[in-house]
Parts: sequence; structure tokens; C-alpha cells
Amino acid sequence: MNAEEHLQVTITGGSGFLGINLVRHLLALGITGITVLDIADFAYPDVRDRVRFVKGDIRDRGSVARAMPGQGGIVVHAAAALPLYDPGEIRSTEVEGTRLLLEEALQSGADRFIYVSSTAVYGIPDHHPLVEEDPLAGMGPYGRAKIDAEALCRSYRDQGLCVPILRPKTFVGPERLGVFAILFEWALEGRNFPLLGGGRNLYQFLDVEDLCGAIRLCMTKDRALVNDTFNIGAKRFATMREDFQAVLDAAGFGKKVIALPAGPAIVLLRILERLKLSPLYGWVYETAAKDSCVSIEKAERLLGFAPCYANREALLRNFAWYRSHAGEFRNLSGITHRVPWEQGALKLVKWLF
Repeated sequence: MNAEEHLQVTITGGSGFLGINLVRHLLALGITGITVLDIADFAYPDVRDRVRFVKGDIRDRGSVARAMPGQGGIVVHAAAALPLYDPGEIRSTEVEGTRLLLEEALQSGADRFIYVSSTAVYGIPDHHPLVEEDPLAGMGPYGRAKIDAEALCRSYRDQGLCVPILRPKTFVGPERLGVFAILFEWALEGRNFPLLGGGRNLYQFLDVEDLCGAIRLCMTKDRALVNDTFNIGAKRFATMREDFQAVLDAAGFGKKVIALPAGPAIVLLRILERLKLSPLYGWVYETAAKDSCVSIEKAERLLGFAPCYANREALLRNFAWYRSHAGEFRNLSGITHRVPWEQGALKLVKWLF
């Protein structure tokens, strides 16, 4: 029997996009001791009976204590209040929630605490690719809260807890909606798609299955090796124009990526964001026309991380899932990765394309 099958794993945010993909990934490996902690219902009938679900907030000590895996178990902390949330909510979830989870993990005897951070901690840098030792200057409440949560994680290493920190690039794949639902909806409606500056910048994404693989490596590799911080991203990627054009080509309408002047478009998007008429926040539109990539050499060398999917393959996997499920969320919207974002003024703009 595979030793991994005996692992006890608690996944915070397990009802979300990364969470459900990680649950299915671990179940496929024969790992059955899975507990999901989430404030949202675990609404996945294909696997609902194969996990233990604790409905609760990561800021509630009672809920956290009930969800902990116990002696020798593993916590994968993937819960987050995303950038569209209220700044106070982001702060309390990312920082205070992480603090409480770390306290309970240490007290319960958990062996490892894997924190899913973000490359948002780097802000808008002046060079690429970024390495783990580069300065942290997170943009907005989300990026700054992730920096503070990482600092908490590092402090618990000194208390004997093994705390791998993963900084993934924006990850896509089956079940991902959010901002990518805008591209997919426009593609299925046979529209051209605008990109700031024309999309000639290199932009690295990540397939969620490759992120799940990196998490698994941190669960199973030697503790001394994984007790560190790692960038996680695709190995193969092209320009935004090339990768987004692949989605338009897959839609089959002969539509193209259209260049928008970045300067004026960013000014307009800032105004729409302040007026709450657009779902696009600063870190999205301020970086959309710039190169954006991280070095994954450290994860390759120390973890044996070997991503399977290029940007284009990850986006096309996501689009194929979207196309086959589009009718299920046509009238849904929200601010998580599991539902399409309300497009606001962009709903009107798309008629120009």
C-alpha cells in the first residue's frame, strides 16, 4: 500500500476552485483522510461522500479546531478573501485567519502547514523573471496581506512547524471562472477580445493540476527540503496575444485579439473601478500589458517540480470545461473564482467587439 494513502489532510478553502481540484487530485492518489474546512458549502456530489466537511470560518477557533488533522497530519491553507473583497475582510481573513490556523496546527501536532500564497506579494516589479529572494512590495490590500501572512508562516518555522510557502502565478483549469469567464464568454459569443497594449508581453500562468502537483510534493518530500518558499508557474508560456488568441481560435469564429492603447485604457479602468462599474482591480489592469513571470528553478531543483501544461494548454483546458458547462452558471455572478464576475460596464463595451 502507498504510504501516502495514510495521510490525514485538512484543506482550508476546500470548496473553492483550487480546493476541489486538490481534493480530486488527492483522492485519485488513494488519499482518503481528507477534511475540508470552508465557509461555503462543499457542493460537489461526485466526491461529497468521500471527504469530511466542516462548515466554518478560518477566523473561528472552534471550526478550525474541529477541522485540524491532528498528530502528524498536514494542513493545506488555500482559503483566501480575494482582491474584490472589502479591505478589512481581506486583512482579517488573510492575516488573522492564518494566525489562528497556525496556532491550532502547532497545538494539534500537525506535521506540515502548506501555505498557498501568491506572486501578488511582488507587486509590480521592474524585472523578470522574479526569484524568491526579490523584494516584496505587494500591491493593494490583498498583496500586502499575503506578505504579512507569509511572515507569520515563517515565524512558526522557528517553533518546529514545517511550513512550505508556495507563490503560484495566476492558475487556471477546469472549474475556474472569475475574471477568465469574461474571455470565455466573449469567445463563445464570437467576439474579438481587447488586450491592453496588444498583448505582446510575456505573461506566465499556471495550470491548477500542476499547482496540485507542487502541493503534493510539499506533502511528501523531506521536511527539511520543503520547509522553504517556492515560486510555482508554467514552464512554457508565450505572449498574452498568442495564448489568448488560442482560445479565440478554439471558439471557431475567426475572431482576433485587438490592441487597446494601454495608457488611456488604464485611466478608464481606474475610474470604472472607483465607481464600482468594473470587476477589474488594479493588480489586473496595471500588470496586463507588462511582462510577468517568475523563475521556477528553485522548485524544479529542490522539489522536483515538473509542470506538465503550457499556458496555452491550461487555458484551452479551462475553455473546454467552460464551454461544456456554460449553461450551468449563465445567471450566476459573484467575486470568487467559482462563479463569473459581474462585468458591469464591460458588458456594454463588449458590443464594440
